[in-house]
Amino acid sequence: MAHTVLVVPVPALEGYVRGRWEHYDPAWVSPDPAFTHAHITALAPFLPSPSEADLARVAAIARARPAFDFVLDDVTAFPDGIVHAVPTPAGPFAELTARLWREFPACPPYAGEFADVVPHLTLDRIGPAVSTVSVTADLAGLLPARARAERLELHRYAEGDCRVLESWPLG
Repeated sequence: MAHTVLVVPVPALEGYVRGRWEHYDPAWVSPDPAFTHAHITALAPFLPSPSEADLARVAAIARARPAFDFVLDDVTAFPDGIVHAVPTPAGPFAELTARLWREFPACPPYAGEFADVVPHLTLDRIGPAVSTVSVTADLAGLLPARARAERLELHRYAEGDCRVLESWPLG
């Protein structure tokens, strides 16, 4: 089912994350060269068809949030088995999500499914051959990943049609 998501791209881990998408869900791998499979979600799901006024509100939020540096080092898993890396510091991501949600109250993070929204970059899912230990080993040459949150993007996710709809610089 098609949906939109506001994300902060993390190009430093794109090769690994895109490889996992190619392994699990190749129909959801984007041919759009601007699309970054490796990202930290700012708000999802977002509006299915945002208006120009909605996009202007997102642009204003992006302009008001200065770019910032962060590190991805710790690989862990949520109780549902999603293996992820936690950004340090996490505060700027949490603040961005909170600000977007205040502006778009009809779009609670993760559709309100989780009481505590934890900024993270999804890496994989626990399974017979996948654990936090195996993912950490796979990422040995990439972690710690030092990155800079420089932009906010609106991504469209649809089978066979994942792409960037809009992009705004932070700050």
